[in-house]
Amino acid sequence: MATSKLQALWNHPAGPKTIHFWAPTFKWGLSIANIADFQKPPENISYLQQIAVTCTGMIWCRCSTVITPKNWNLFSVNVAMAATGVYQLSRKIKYDYVTEGEAAAENE
Repeated sequence: MATSKLQALWNHPAGPKTIHFWAPTFKWGLSIANIADFQKPPENISYLQQIAVTCTGMIWCRCSTVITPKNWNLFSVNVAMAATGVYQLSRKIKYDYVTEGEAAAENE
């Protein structure tokens, strides 16, 4: 039973014998790096970089479900990219605008 599932994975049009498998697999490195940056101070987060990560994730989520063969590895990595990008952007926005507003209110 297990060998037939492995055989099916191996011979799948988006399986390990194709670029459709390896490109999203290596793209996980970007998502993991973005997760590692959760420990980075918010003042060091780049708006442009995180907007690019978020938009790339959202755009390719759609594309991964429309192409043939459907590539669920590509879909999942792009969901992770979009989610980590949104989280990083929310951290940066909170740092830049919410904490500045609180500091200004305290000084009055």
